[in-house]
Amino acid sequence: MDEHDMLLSPAGVDALRTALTQTGFTSHGIAERLGAQATAAVSRNDYRAALRATEDGDPLGTLIRVFICDQTEPEAAVAAALAPLTVQEALAGGLVERYGEGLRAGIDLEPYGEDWWVLADVSASARPGRPLHAEHVLGVGGATQTLIGATMRRPVGTALDLGTGSGVQALHLATHAAAVTATDLSERALRFAATTAALNGQDWELLRGDLVAPVAGRRFDLVVSNPPFVVGPGTTTHVYRDSGRVGDAIGAELAAAAPSLLTEGGTMQYLANWVHVAGEEWDERVAGWFAGTGLDAWVIQREVADPMAYVDLWLTDVGETADPQRMAAWLDWFDAHKVEAIGFGIVSLRRGGHADPVVRVEDLRQRVQPPLGDQIAAWFDRQDFLRVRETEALLAERYRAAEGLQLRQEATMGDEGWAVDRQVLAMPHGLRWTEEIDPLVLALVGGADGRLPLRDQLALLAAAHDVEPDEMAEAAGPIVAHLVERGFIEPVTA
Repeated sequence: MDEHDMLLSPAGVDALRTALTQTGFTSHGIAERLGAQATAAVSRNDYRAALRATEDGDPLGTLIRVFICDQTEPEAAVAAALAPLTVQEALAGGLVERYGEGLRAGIDLEPYGEDWWVLADVSASARPGRPLHAEHVLGVGGATQTLIGATMRRPVGTALDLGTGSGVQALHLATHAAAVTATDLSERALRFAATTAALNGQDWELLRGDLVAPVAGRRFDLVVSNPPFVVGPGTTTHVYRDSGRVGDAIGAELAAAAPSLLTEGGTMQYLANWVHVAGEEWDERVAGWFAGTGLDAWVIQREVADPMAYVDLWLTDVGETADPQRMAAWLDWFDAHKVEAIGFGIVSLRRGGHADPVVRVEDLRQRVQPPLGDQIAAWFDRQDFLRVRETEALLAERYRAAEGLQLRQEATMGDEGWAVDRQVLAMPHGLRWTEEIDPLVLALVGGADGRLPLRDQLALLAAAHDVEPDEMAEAAGPIVAHLVERGFIEPVTA
């Protein structure tokens, strides 16, 4: 994009970067200035300590008051803090705006990460009663952070961010991709993204259009998307939230587009909502998105909301909670379509080139050890291990129990002492799987110390239980594959 596509001129961006750097307006600089307690309070939107710590009106204090605490400050103080960027340039670019007798933030300028800044619109919660622009540009929110944490961070040649918004995902992609392309339907969002890229010294290809349209015919090693996934009747009032698709169709649309977007071995990860419809299994509904794509798919449901809570959340997000007609119409649509709940989660797809792709759709609302992206990458690695091994090859491998694996037992006291009712394998880290097991699985995992090939281990079990070894091996094959997929046992590679 050229210089007219940014909020500031290239010289203005350079001047702003100089001002932010020389004042120390970074995540580290702000934390050092405010101290641990005040910094923690700011994360809870409690600015009292931060305001007390910045009363002297120095440049860093002024920037904290304006862009972190949403205060109006004297023009002279703001001018000194932003220099060498002039107030005239800052006003023209919307960085600040006149309010009362001074200047306040016109947009959200957020220090992010170690030494990044993200430019976005001021949120509805920060300015109650102020209508959001139809092309409102989000900053670093909860969904944004979910996708950041879930993205696999292995080096790639080309990466694509569909629906980039302020450009947060693209910032991260540039750390492990040789080339980054970002798209958005909103021209306004692309101006913010272009400014974010330039302010952070990054160079992305920015294209305007709806979802995959701007990159038709092109393929990428990694595609990520935090799309406008909100479920509803298909009306569009805010492009960051509303796709114009009815129901949860955007999730299915992205799945259908993935095969033509990905290079061989490429991956696509996106956030989605899906409906839980009365009389239907939600996981079968979502699995249907991937039928015929030829893609390996792992869908993780992280949250489930009832329709009332869901509608209230998204109306609050755009400051429309005072519109009972809007709420009623949305809820009526859910009722008419028998929607009992709305799920939220992460879709991870891979173009593996297999005739029999693996598709897993599951609920994983327990607390997961971050970063989730590492766990997802490991899951695909385990699928690769299993795919190239028939049962005989699986049984020839040596396995060991995963580090930290726990066995939890539930027992009832009876006349003859404790009687075990239930035994559960539990992973205390990573994805924190828990799974009830039977005695055969218990024996398999208990004997997985990495010394014997699994077939030899099974022969010992067969002899102990007076079972034919081949029968034991046949029964164990699918069990072993499942234990490996879950990561309860790991192949010994050395």
